[in-house]
Amino acid sequence: MWSAAARDLPDAPKVDAPGRARHALREFTWRALFQHSSKGRYLATCLQQLRRQRRVRRASLSARSRTGSGSLMDYFRITALLLTVFLQAFSLGRCEEAPPPCEPGFISETFILPVHNVHLNRSQRVGKVIFDDCSGHQRTLFSTEDTRFKVAPDGTVSLKRPVKLHNRHRNFFVYAWNSEGKKFSARVVMQPELGTNDPPSEVDSASYAQPVSTEPVPVLEFPQSSHGLKRRKRDWIIPPINFPENDKGPYPKEVVKIRTSNDKEAKIHYSITGPGADEPPKGLFFMDKYSGQIFVTQPLDREKQAHYTLFAHASASGGTPVEAPMEIIINVIDMNDNKPVFTEDTYEGSIPEATQVGYDILIVTATDADDPNTENGEIAYSILSQDPKEPNGNMFAINPNSGQIRLNSPGLDKEQYPQYTLTVQAADQAGKGFPTTCTVLIKVTDSNDNAPQFVESKYTASVPENKVDAEVVRMQVTDEDEPHTPAWHAKFRIREGDPGGFFNVTTGPSGQEGIITTAKALDYEKRNQYTLLVTVENDVPFAIKLPTSTATVVVNVEDVNEAPIFIPSELGVKAAEDAKVGERLATYTATDPDTQMKQSIEYRMAPDSTGWLSINKTTGAITVKSPMDRESTDVVDGKYKALVLAVDNAVVPATGTGTLQVILEDVNDNAPTIDEREIKICNQDPEPVLLSVSDKDGPPFGAPFSVQLFEQSLTNWTATMNETRTGIILKLKTRLPQDKYNVMLTVSDNKNFGQVNTILAFVCDCKGKDVECGDKLVAGMELPGILGILAAVLLLLLLLLLLLMFVRRRSKVKKEPLLQDDDVRDNIYYYDEEGGGEEDQDYDLSQLHRGLDNRPEVFRNDVAPTFMSAPQYRPRPANPEDIGNFIDDNLKAADNDPTAPPYDSLLVFDYEGGGSEAGSLSSLNSSSSGGEQDYDFLNEWGPRFKKLADMYGGSDD
Repeated sequence: MWSAAARDLPDAPKVDAPGRARHALREFTWRALFQHSSKGRYLATCLQQLRRQRRVRRASLSARSRTGSGSLMDYFRITALLLTVFLQAFSLGRCEEAPPPCEPGFISETFILPVHNVHLNRSQRVGKVIFDDCSGHQRTLFSTEDTRFKVAPDGTVSLKRPVKLHNRHRNFFVYAWNSEGKKFSARVVMQPELGTNDPPSEVDSASYAQPVSTEPVPVLEFPQSSHGLKRRKRDWIIPPINFPENDKGPYPKEVVKIRTSNDKEAKIHYSITGPGADEPPKGLFFMDKYSGQIFVTQPLDREKQAHYTLFAHASASGGTPVEAPMEIIINVIDMNDNKPVFTEDTYEGSIPEATQVGYDILIVTATDADDPNTENGEIAYSILSQDPKEPNGNMFAINPNSGQIRLNSPGLDKEQYPQYTLTVQAADQAGKGFPTTCTVLIKVTDSNDNAPQFVESKYTASVPENKVDAEVVRMQVTDEDEPHTPAWHAKFRIREGDPGGFFNVTTGPSGQEGIITTAKALDYEKRNQYTLLVTVENDVPFAIKLPTSTATVVVNVEDVNEAPIFIPSELGVKAAEDAKVGERLATYTATDPDTQMKQSIEYRMAPDSTGWLSINKTTGAITVKSPMDRESTDVVDGKYKALVLAVDNAVVPATGTGTLQVILEDVNDNAPTIDEREIKICNQDPEPVLLSVSDKDGPPFGAPFSVQLFEQSLTNWTATMNETRTGIILKLKTRLPQDKYNVMLTVSDNKNFGQVNTILAFVCDCKGKDVECGDKLVAGMELPGILGILAAVLLLLLLLLLLLMFVRRRSKVKKEPLLQDDDVRDNIYYYDEEGGGEEDQDYDLSQLHRGLDNRPEVFRNDVAPTFMSAPQYRPRPANPEDIGNFIDDNLKAADNDPTAPPYDSLLVFDYEGGGSEAGSLSSLNSSSSGGEQDYDFLNEWGPRFKKLADMYGGSDD
């Protein structure tokens, strides 16, 4: 303490004897003061507070001493000042800042107890923990969370039973209570000499085993802060600390040491914070709170975390910071602890056999988790082996840096060596470090050195006109290259003969077949034959120069019956809706595109719901067949559309359609009407009723409207038009009894064309606009009338019931049956079986066919004739409007079809077998059949048997 206080005195000049005397006087005075009082321990604290004030004076005193101008009075003045301070300290027993009070607790949060073996014996002492309860007692009550350990009252830790330290360390907590009953805890780490532990971010240097490592570590000092008149220094740049990964220890191992210049003035406590200390991953670093040493507790892995940023703190014993936090960056130095890894175990590539040297085949890639900026992450590639080694062992080469594999030597032959297997190595440290290998499979593919050839050089085909995507011809080719490869697969092209693009050629599913189809509809009348020149190649170009095979295709276009065409397809005409029946509207004709068939055309009107028009089947003149109505629902926006048909006279007729659009001009043929048919109105202070008026005719014959009451309605009602003259305001001008009344009004349009409209008005006993009718009117009828109707209905039901009872009594009278029980009459029985009885069990069905077999001159035509061609039926149209024509055309074709059933049949029944004991049953061959039979009774059987009676019962004529 004396030395600490002596440092605070100004240095005495040593240039002369008076200076030495003053220095001796100062030393004597301080020594006497420190030995005089028991409170001298406070002086150092007080001097620390005065130190900053003294630094200003030191500068001037030092300058004076160097120039020799200092005086002895200056030192005596300082000495007097210090004596005053001491006296104040002795008298008051305190200074500006009293020492911190004692706080009970463990002297460290973690106690690291070193052991020499992982196997610990019973009763073995492993260390000691220290607890200060500030009462001066040397014995404390302890307990542990691990029952295998015990702690004596003096803090000695021993074992209750043998223990083996797993994972080379064992952690547990110990607890202690002070005199006030407060509980405290600390962690104990059983640390073998070469093991690892997990201490907190700060510990006491006395509580853990010092590491064996003697390697020097860097010392970092907190940046100094300037005070007083000195200029503030620039911020210090703290260099990062480098620590190798996977270091073998021993642990804990010192990384760096931190100190502050204020540690000479007071006791400093050091601590660290940040990831790795008090933040995840916790426990990697801790700091000795007294010495400032930072330790790492276990090996670091750069691949998990490349650097750690910690903050060092320095504080006084009372917890007051004496320095700003200092950032410490610890870089984990990479070590070569990871092997390269290929992205794939097996790589596959291919190369054509005719490829030139230097062709790039594929790239192999390996990665290394080590630092890529060092040799540990620098990968070099090489080829270890090649199988097969023919034609030479260096057929392939690899770029050592990129892993690109290329062809290094010519001589590939797909037929002899279809595949090569390479073993490729990747090693770090530029090929000198850890190696790893992968397999590369290189397939040699066939080159296109054979051109495909057409099987035939010329093809002839026919296709009907007007068909799209119709198949024309299939052309076969051959290729000697490997099947099902791009060098074998054929590709066709039409080189000449199709400038209009009417045809398309594609490759068939087999890959060796070309299919020509129509891309557009062909027209026989324009061109009936095409000559195409087709070439064939492969999907890939030829590896060498080869001639291209060609084929000639002659396409003949077949003429088919085409439907007539209306020009234009839609014809518009104007006509008044009151056009007279028979009035000619237009002539609508079609032309037949089949110019060489010389066919005639017949015109028809397609059936519709109106039937307003008719057409001359020869000339196409369209006339009015029945009166037209512009207000009909078939007329849209004043336009009526009718479908016109043109049918040729081919064996299978073809029908063309055209649309006639008739724009109907409106005429004033509809009088305006009142929309409301019934109204309700009060007979007292009635509210006028607004009636709306509408006219089916167009605007020229509509509003403004006019109204006039008719006959007797003038007496009780008034009717006027509203402002827009599109509605009628109806008022009741006289009070009428509650009843229903007919109001007749004549409504006319602006052309004075009108008609009488009748409105049923219900007059109710009410007032104003709240119309409410009483019970006298129910559904427009008074209550007495309704009761009368119900009574009449009930009376009618009663009469009906009496009539049914009367009819039922009369039906009980017994009538004589038409047929007596003893009347025996012949009955008709139906026998569907004609078997030969029990003895006839073997049936010879061939006898049924001998009728025609014995009559070869008879021609049997009950099957479809094979010598007559069947007509062609019209396919179903896509346009629904053509359905009618489709049915008519096909019905006409079926009527003229000789091959359609039923067929005329001739069946022979005159053979009934031979050797039968019974005679013939046929009446046609019996000469005596019917001679003696009287058929006159057939006339009594009704008109259905009249013809039969005339045939058999009549006279000879």
